[in-house]
Amino acid sequence: MNKYQIERIAVIGAGSMGHQIAMLSALGGYETHLQDIEQSSLDKAKESLEFQMSKWVTKDKIDEASLQTAFNRLHFTTDLNAAVREADFVIEAVVEKLDVKKELFSKLDELTPQHTILATNSSTIVNSKIAEATSRPEKVCNMHFFFPPLVMDCVEVVKSDLTSDETAQAAMAVSEKMNRTAVLLHKEISGFIANRILGALTKEAVALYEEGYASFEDIDLICKKALNHPIGPFALMDLSGIDVAYFVNQQRYAETNNPEDLPAKCIEEKVKAGELGRKTGKGWYDYSKKEVKS
Repeated sequence: MNKYQIERIAVIGAGSMGHQIAMLSALGGYETHLQDIEQSSLDKAKESLEFQMSKWVTKDKIDEASLQTAFNRLHFTTDLNAAVREADFVIEAVVEKLDVKKELFSKLDELTPQHTILATNSSTIVNSKIAEATSRPEKVCNMHFFFPPLVMDCVEVVKSDLTSDETAQAAMAVSEKMNRTAVLLHKEISGFIANRILGALTKEAVALYEEGYASFEDIDLICKKALNHPIGPFALMDLSGIDVAYFVNQQRYAETNNPEDLPAKCIEEKVKAGELGRKTGKGWYDYSKKEVKS
């Protein structure tokens, strides 16, 4: 296979990120396998995509024939080997825990052809830590999509010291075919660019809330009205999942041992209470209440 000839893509993990990345892959013309260990997650993913893409048809963003062609390219499976054994490019979108990702990449290293590029959609973990579990660190990179991938037009492609230029350029080309704007980071840094900037804002917002300067609702309101942000930091946590922020903080602390990187007390309380945001119906805001528009 030519180094740049990507024809078959596998996406591992059918959660809120993975199933939409797989749809972008199919829309981009790639034969795509979406794999998850739970059949129920795959069923939910398929139902969600059918609903979301029907709205694209209604809004004339895509015609029925093109959509059907894309769905014909998209295959759902619980069999990891079947999903990746002929893949040219794999995108991992599982839980934001380093040990889980390393275990998966070790399996991918065994199951995929030697030419296959292995990308992680991690929102904070640098790819060199995951590539340690493989025999091909030069073919490992970050390919960080933003939530929700079908809406957000940005992908951070990150090179480690061992990632080859060919791998990085292939990831950039895949992003382009998925109709997403890719930005190449030439060096690794935990959290990359967007989430480091967003994390600094969110950390300050949470600190101001915990110290009683203003309610979380009013902090969101100030960010929207004074800074012209489309959504406040607390509402954004609800959208992406409060548990995601929690795991990111835990991973950052594991790397730095700096107590300042630990999850904030209020974040930890939300996670322990199972109030993770929109996906559980309640986070900072209560989404059973129709008046919530954040």
